Amino acid sequence: MTSQDNILYIKNMVCDRCCMVVSEVFSALGLEPVHVELGKVELAEPPEIDLNEIDFRLQDKGFEILQEPEEQLVDQIKASLIEFVRISEADRKQRVSTFLQQKLHRDYSTLSKVFSKRENITIERYLILLRIERVKELISYGQMTLSDIAFRLGYSSSQHLSAQFREVTGMTVTDYKKTRQSLRKPLDRLPG
Repeated sequence: MTSQDNILYIKNMVCDRCCMVVSEVFSALGLEPVHVELGKVELAEPPEIDLNEIDFRLQDKGFEILQEPEEQLVDQIKASLIEFVRISEADRKQRVSTFLQQKLHRDYSTLSKVFSKRENITIERYLILLRIERVKELISYGQMTLSDIAFRLGYSSSQHLSAQFREVTGMTVTDYKKTRQSLRKPLDRLPG
């Protein structure tokens, strides 16, 4: 728990469906969340039920309560980076460092140090991995050209995207499209 005993930080929440599942777990325990977002549940008041019971129910669904402050911060950084990658380039008005500082109310150097120490990967590298997973997702929909995907995700060109895709995945975008199988990685299992 934190100094705000009505806020719980939850590990492995990476999408809207995760928020829905976590909300359902809390509701089943008679705890109606005031607000649920990636990595965080706010209750109207501190839970009267044992945290171990909540954690047990969450673990059954692939989540868990984060109790250590640095672990909470790292999870907040990850959730914020997922949100950042999902914002289209046209709507993105700032650099990732500014986005994180404003979202988490901490200076970027502190965020970067804590993240690197806890995850053994830099924020920048983790962001690249997230972007490549987003590229795979958008490719799988088959509705956008590679140039459109590059623009949407903030790459300077489709060539830059292609080079980074190959560096991260070990295959070209064309080869990836030909595999006809999903080689996407769950966001909660990216290195880090």
